[in-house]
Amino acid sequence: MDVEFRKPEVIPRKLDPTRQQAFIKAYNNLLNNLGNDEAVLFADAVHPTHEVRPAGCWAPKDAKVALEQTSGRQRLNIHGAIDLETGATRMIEATTIDALSSIALLIAITLMYPTKRLIHVFLDNARYHHAVLVQEWLTKPGCRIKVHYIPSYCPHLDPIERLWGLMHRHVTHNRSHPSYNDFCRSVLHFLRVEVPKNWAVFCDSVTDNFRVINPADFRVLKA
Repeated sequence: MDVEFRKPEVIPRKLDPTRQQAFIKAYNNLLNNLGNDEAVLFADAVHPTHEVRPAGCWAPKDAKVALEQTSGRQRLNIHGAIDLETGATRMIEATTIDALSSIALLIAITLMYPTKRLIHVFLDNARYHHAVLVQEWLTKPGCRIKVHYIPSYCPHLDPIERLWGLMHRHVTHNRSHPSYNDFCRSVLHFLRVEVPKNWAVFCDSVTDNFRVINPADFRVLKA
């Protein structure tokens, strides 16, 4: 049998191809029928930690490379959203990611689009996104947010996950930030300024080009 060296792809433990396909169909149908007075965003939370993340790099063959480690591991909590059409982002710093930070983000999203009749926001199934406080806020008269939930165990159907990866590649990989405040400024500047400003460059890395992942298509390695 012919073999070659392969790096395994990591897939979620529980995957339902039927639910994935149904989500993709509904999402495409939404985009195909989207009015000029509507917008679509993906929202999620991320918790980057103030620490160096070593990654591969080019260097002279005989050179030893190293990174200066940071002294602390404080964590920055961000509840954020991105519009894949324009690259516009809204990033909320929070002491804790919970129902209140979810509502704060939804309010901030509403303020981004004062003239839009309806704003579609796609969320994952974190408990705080389903919290009673959030559901009550969504039913208030005049609320212009409509929430859609991404199928469980499907981070590949959530483009904002790719945005977090992009942030790490540009801000934390092979980079040492002297202080926690420097780290926070760099992360937030990238997400709030650099991404929208350079969306034409970044958009191919943060896409909604979804695919169905079927565990049956893989040989799952067992420990």
